[in-house]
Order: sequence, then structure tokens, then C-alpha cells
Amino acid sequence: MGLDMYAFTTAEPVEAEVDFTAKTATELAYWRKHPNLHGWMENLYYAKGGHDIDFNCVNVALTTDDLDRLEADIEANALPFTEGFFFGSSDGSERDDDLAFIAKARAAIAEGKTVFYTSWW
Repeated sequence: MGLDMYAFTTAEPVEAEVDFTAKTATELAYWRKHPNLHGWMENLYYAKGGHDIDFNCVNVALTTDDLDRLEADIEANALPFTEGFFFGSSDGSERDDDLAFIAKARAAIAEGKTVFYTSWW
């Protein structure tokens, strides 16, 4: 058990920024127990109008503006401290992988794909 986090791409248009279903998706990134990134994505989800109280098994689309803000927060060590049952802890060693994800996500968006985040815990 624990926090499993994914970013996916899809070529199909999505009907909303949150809580949508993608019929086809390709995994772009995977994180295991990186709760501070999860907390950042949770804040984004609610800012985009999401309502799932648990923020679990829901999708949130990422735009280039979102990725710019995420990159700035990673660079500033400003991801929000987040904790939860079986979440583990973020220790800063995830930084390079997070930045590599952002580069891949920007490339996918440039190709016309939608990038989205989801998690299971």
C-alpha cells in the first residue's frame, strides 16, 4: 500500500480540466510516495474546480502554465508539505526526476497531446 502517482498523455480531447475520463492513455511518468508533489497537484485540482474530497483516482490536466508554476516551485523548494496514511515523505531527491517529467510533459503538449496527473493510494 502507498501513494502511487502517475502522469499520462492522451491524444484525445478531454472534456474538462478535472474529473474527466481518457479512453486511451500512455504513461509519461511514475512516482512512488512523493507526497509533496501530490499535494501540489491536489491544490491545482481544487483550483481548477475539482470537488473529490479524497483527491484519489481523479484526473487533472496540466497546461504549460501549470508546468511553469510547478517548475518554479520545485526550483524554489516550495512544494507544499503533504502527509497522509501510507504516503511516505518527500526528501528532495525527487527534484531531477520532477524536472525531467516537466520537460517530457512540455514536449508532449507541443505535440498536441493532453498531459494529466492521477494517483492511487
